[in-house]
Amino acid sequence: MRTKLGLVALAMAGGLASCSGGREDAPVDEPTETAGENGAENGKGEEAVSILRPDLKRPVVEEPSLEPLNLVIGFPDGGSGLSAGAVATLKEAASSEQIKLGLPIVVGGHSDASGNDAANQRASLARAEAVRDWLVENGVAESRITTIAFGEQNPVEPNALPNGEPNEAGREANRRVEVLVNVPQSNVAAQSDGGDGAGAEDQEASN
Repeated sequence: MRTKLGLVALAMAGGLASCSGGREDAPVDEPTETAGENGAENGKGEEAVSILRPDLKRPVVEEPSLEPLNLVIGFPDGGSGLSAGAVATLKEAASSEQIKLGLPIVVGGHSDASGNDAANQRASLARAEAVRDWLVENGVAESRITTIAFGEQNPVEPNALPNGEPNEAGREANRRVEVLVNVPQSNVAAQSDGGDGAGAEDQEASN
């Protein structure tokens, strides 16, 4: 009887030991991985990749270069008086960026071929001087302006028809003044950099 009780006790003790050992060997749940400090969503703490490409540069947009100014002031009725249309064209010239740069201005007067050479030379000079005087009266330094009288040398239209008769429309077109301002690239660069250059001195002289 005692022997049976001892065997039962030993069996119970062995069962308890096996249960206890099972609990000790059970795997411990590891904490769930979370996003790193940088807010990465992959849960591995890796740095987030930016969608901005630092190696890509923004395209440089070049400003259009300033073209030379070349305006024609018409004197279709003859003489050297400025018409309303001529004054409107001169106002356009005076407000242009080319004039504001302070660069030299060439004013060339032209005539038709209706008179003799001397008369045509005087007429073209009077027209060039009329345009020059208007520019000076409206703030352009006279020292910047060069006037040239071309007379009848450079017609833009034929002065006569093929049959020898006068070409009135052509002669009206030839009675004109051309205003020219050349713009070197160096002056365009100075303007884009904000430099005053010669323009500041001429503007001061014109006041």
